[in-house]
Amino acid sequence: MAQKKDYYELLGVNKDATEQDIKKAYRKLAMKYHPDKNQGNKDAEEKFKEINEAYEVLSNKDKRAKYDRFGPDAFTNGGSAGAGGFGGFSSSSFDFEDIFSDFFGGGFGGGGFSQKRNNSKSPRKGQTVRIRLSISFEEAAFGVSKDLEIPVEDSCQFCKGTGAKDGTSKKTCETCHGQGYVSNTVRTPFGTMMNQSPCPTCGGTGEVILEKCTHCGGTGRLKNKRKVKLDIPAGIDDQNVLRVQNQGQGGYNGGPNGDLEVIVTVKPHPLFKRNGNDIHIDMPITFVQAALGDEVEVPTIDGKVKYKIPEGTQNGTIFRLKGKGIKYLRGSSRGDELIKITVEVPKSLSDEQKDVLRQFAKITGSEVNEQSKNFLDKLRDFFKE
Repeated sequence: MAQKKDYYELLGVNKDATEQDIKKAYRKLAMKYHPDKNQGNKDAEEKFKEINEAYEVLSNKDKRAKYDRFGPDAFTNGGSAGAGGFGGFSSSSFDFEDIFSDFFGGGFGGGGFSQKRNNSKSPRKGQTVRIRLSISFEEAAFGVSKDLEIPVEDSCQFCKGTGAKDGTSKKTCETCHGQGYVSNTVRTPFGTMMNQSPCPTCGGTGEVILEKCTHCGGTGRLKNKRKVKLDIPAGIDDQNVLRVQNQGQGGYNGGPNGDLEVIVTVKPHPLFKRNGNDIHIDMPITFVQAALGDEVEVPTIDGKVKYKIPEGTQNGTIFRLKGKGIKYLRGSSRGDELIKITVEVPKSLSDEQKDVLRQFAKITGSEVNEQSKNFLDKLRDFFKE
C-alpha cells in the first residue's frame, strides 16, 4: 500500500501555518484541481481528493493536533479524514459559501446554498448622521448647550412611507412574483449553480407602486430639518465624539430613527494651550522683574489672578497654579495651569540705560553664578584640546 503524502506538503504550507494560511492555500488548489474544470482527468480528480483530505484534517484544530502527533496513522482505524471521496466532506470543517464568495460575491440558492437577503418590508433603523461642530476653547472648558438643525430624511407623512398615493395600494411584482429576488443560472469552475439577486423591477421589495405619492415621488421619504439641543459637557476635547440616540435619519417601515454623531472641533486659543487637562501659558516678564521679583497678573480661564514671581527667576522656569486647568469629564476636579516664564531682553536702550547696565556689569563682574562657572570651565577645557 502506498504511503500517504504529508498533508502540509499537499497544501504547500509550513507546519506552523495559520488557519487563514491553510484556508487560502486550499482555495487556490481547489480551484485548480476541481473535477468540473478537469473533466476526464483522473490525476486531477485524485489530487482533488488528496487536498480535500488534507484540508479536512488541518482545518480542524483537534484533528490537526492529532495528526501533528501521530501522522496519517492517527486516522487509519476510523477511516481516513477524506473517506467517501471528494464529495464526503464534514460539514463542521468546511464553509463552502465562504470559499465560493471569493468568486461570486455572495451566496447561492439551490444545491444547498442560500443567499442572505434583507427583508425590505421589515422595520429597519435609520442611518446614523455624522456632523462636525466647532466650539471655542472656553466652551470646551466649561461646557455649553447648542441648538442644532440637522438635515435628515424622514418617512413621508402623507403616504406613511409606502410611496403609494393616498387611497391607492401596491401590487405584487410580476417579475419576481413577490419574492423580491430573481434567479439565474451561472456556469462556474465548480459547475452550474443558481445565483439569486434583487429583483430589478421592484428593487427587492416584492411589490410595485401603481400610483406614486405626489409628495415624495414614490420614494416614501421626505427631507426634513430636525431640531436638536445638544448639551456639551465641560472638559470635552478636540475630536471627541458625542452620540445622541434617535436623532439621525428616519427609520423604515416603522423602524426607529438612527443616531446622531457630533464630532467636536475645539478652536485654538490665542494664549492657552491644552495638554490633557492641564493648561499651558507663556508669561513674559522683564529683566528687572526676573531679577528683583514682582507680583504679576496671570490670565486664567477663570479670569486674572495675582501671582508672586520670586527674585532671581530664570528664563524658562515653570510655575503651577493648582486647579486652574480643564475639568475632568468623569469627575469634579480640574487640571492645573502651568506658567512658563519668558524673560524679555530689552532691545532699544537709551545711553543712560546702557551706562546703568555697564555699571551693573562692572559691579557684578567678579560674581559668577555656579551654572555660568561650570559652563566657562567646560569652554576653557574645549579650547585647550
